[in-house]
Amino acid sequence: METIRLGTWIDAPVDRCFLLSLSVDLHVATARSTHEQAGAEALSGTIGEGDTLTFKGGRHFGMRGRHTSLIEKLRPHSYYRDVMISGSFQHFEHDHHFAAMDDGTRMRDEIRFSAGSGLFRRFTTRMFLRKRLKAFLLERNALIKRLAESEDWHKYLERGIGGPTAAPVKSETSKRRDGNALLRGA
Repeated sequence: METIRLGTWIDAPVDRCFLLSLSVDLHVATARSTHEQAGAEALSGTIGEGDTLTFKGGRHFGMRGRHTSLIEKLRPHSYYRDVMISGSFQHFEHDHHFAAMDDGTRMRDEIRFSAGSGLFRRFTTRMFLRKRLKAFLLERNALIKRLAESEDWHKYLERGIGGPTAAPVKSETSKRRDGNALLRGA
């Protein structure tokens, strides 16, 4: 099992950073380099606990993939975990931590994954996959930071924090979340 840990300091309120991190549109924008697209169940908006999200068509190491994650746990403005329920990894969990500080937000990520057993798989995981995942996460965190610290965050959270926000993600579950529900601590 491999683990990647990253920390990012953002000069913006914790609720804004948290909601940007849950934005499907922002994830799609980050994944443009791999040509990933959100599946039909999640076209835009924010995701919530119990929602699933499928990205397909992404090109990694010359192969197209499909990755479906479940938002397993969510504590508004401080934490959520997404867990792969189908995809090319043997195991994949991503914990997202957010802490409000006096002058901004500390965002921390921890990804635990394995690509399978065997000497060749372990070698390729260490040599290539780990570096690619870390680069993808650094790119995503840099985008969240840039957006949260500017007025561009409005593009992803439509009318802003405290008011109506992006449309909730359509999911395969019966739960629906929007940014306002998360802000109210629902």
